[in-house]
Amino acid sequence: MMIDALRAACPQLEIVLDDVSRYRASMDNLRISSMPEAVLKPNNGAEIQSVLKLANEHRIPITPRGAGSATTGASCPIEGGWVLDMSAWDDIRIDPTAMIAYAGPGAAVEAIDAEARKHGLMFPPDPGSKKYCTIGGAIACNAGGMRGAKYGVTRDYVLGLEGFLPTGEAVKWGGDLRKYVSGYNIKDLWIGSEGTLGVITQTALRLIPAPPFTRSIVVPYADEMAALDTVRDILDAQIVPACLEFLDRQSIECAHQFWSKLAHSPDAKELAKRVPRSPILLLQIDGDAHALEDQFNRLRPILAARASGTLWPSENEDEEAALWKIRRACSQAMFQAGDTKLNEDVVVPLAAQKALIAYTLELKATIGLATPTFGHAADGNFHVHIMYDRGDPDQKARAQDGIQRLMHKIIELGGVITGEHGVGLAKSPFLKIQHNPAELAIMQAVKKTFDPNNILNPGKFFEQFEIWEHPREEVRMPWDH
Repeated sequence: MMIDALRAACPQLEIVLDDVSRYRASMDNLRISSMPEAVLKPNNGAEIQSVLKLANEHRIPITPRGAGSATTGASCPIEGGWVLDMSAWDDIRIDPTAMIAYAGPGAAVEAIDAEARKHGLMFPPDPGSKKYCTIGGAIACNAGGMRGAKYGVTRDYVLGLEGFLPTGEAVKWGGDLRKYVSGYNIKDLWIGSEGTLGVITQTALRLIPAPPFTRSIVVPYADEMAALDTVRDILDAQIVPACLEFLDRQSIECAHQFWSKLAHSPDAKELAKRVPRSPILLLQIDGDAHALEDQFNRLRPILAARASGTLWPSENEDEEAALWKIRRACSQAMFQAGDTKLNEDVVVPLAAQKALIAYTLELKATIGLATPTFGHAADGNFHVHIMYDRGDPDQKARAQDGIQRLMHKIIELGGVITGEHGVGLAKSPFLKIQHNPAELAIMQAVKKTFDPNNILNPGKFFEQFEIWEHPREEVRMPWDH
C-alpha cells in the first residue's frame, strides 16, 4: 500500500485519511466532488520533495490545494490520488524599503494586502474571494478582480517563485529583484498553469504605495447600452477608475429579490430602497485628496449625461462599504433565477462590450433562461451566468446549448473564454475552440516537459469534462454568506 511507503519516506508528514477531511478536499467552489485517497499536509520542503518523488515513481496523481475557492474545478482531485494541502503555509513578511512581500502559498490575498497596508503599501490584486483565496491559488489561476483595469492582475505583481517540479527537483524562477532576464521566463509559465507544472512553496510579490483615500459612486441607467456608452465616455476621457463595475438589469432584479427575503436586515432594506431596478455602474476612485476631487469633478458630468436617475456618491467610509454590498450580493442573488448556474468569466475587447451584452439578452430569449451578467467594464471581463434548475432535464439541455453558443460568440468577438477563473474542468470543453491544434500541441509539450508522467493535477485543461453531466454537491463553503 502506497500510504505505508509514504509513511516510511516521511515519518513526520501529516497524512489525513478520514472521510470528512477527504470529502472537504474533494472539491472546490465548482462543488463537483472526486474523493482523494489521502490529504497530505507537509511541514517542510523536504517532505514535499519526498512526496513528489514517490508519486512520480508510482504514477500517483497529486493535486495541490489552498483554500478551494477556485470556481472551475481546478483544485478538484478528479483522478483521485493525493491532495497536497498547502493552506498552512501562510507566512507573510513585508520589506517596506524594497516594497516586496514574501508570502507562503497558503497566505490569503486579503491578509497580504492587510500586512502591506501597515507600511503604507498595497497588494492590488483583489479577487472576489480574497478573504479566503490563497496567493498560491491566485497565482495558479492568475486571478484578477475589480481593480484589474487600473492596477493589473496577479501576474503583474509576482517577482519570484520557489517550489518543486512534479519530479521532485527544487527550482526557483525569478527572484526578489525588479529586473531579471537570466534564462527563459519560466515564472510566467507557472503563473496561470493551475498547479499542473509545479508546486509553489514561496513567493516574492511586488507592492505599491497605497492611495490614501477612496470614494465610490452608484449611477443608474435606463438600459444596458446607455451604461456601456458611459464606460466608453469615461475611458475616452482617459480616466481609469480603481473599479468600474457594470451590473445588468437581470442582476439588479435578482439582487432586489434577494434583499426582499432579508426583511430583518437594515442594510438590505436601505439598498432595496435606494438602488433602482435598472442597470447600474458602480465606480471607485482613489488617490490623494486633490486627485480624488479632480477625478470626481471630471467624472460627474460624464456619469450624469446618460444617467436615468440621481448619482449616489459615498460621503464616508460607512457609505463606501454599503455601496459595495450591492456588488457583493450579486453571486448569491443569481440563485433567485435558478438553483444552478454556469458562470463564465469571459473577456472581450472594449469595442465589443455592447455586442456581448446585446448577445446575452438575445441568448436569454433564445434559450428561455436567465442570463444575468455583471463584471469589470473597464477591462472587458464580464461574468455571464446561465441559470437553470438542475432537476429539470429540459432546462439543463437548454443551459448546455446556451453555454456552447456563448463561447463561440465570445471567440467570434475576438475574446477569450476565461479571464481570471482559469480552465480547470469547467472550461476544458472550450479550450479546443479557443486555440488551434498547433497552439494546443505546444501547451501539451510544455506539460510533458515539466511533468513527464502526468502526475500533477491531471485531468485538467486538455481532457474534456462536461460539468453539466455531473451532480453538484449541496454543501456550504466558508465564503457562502
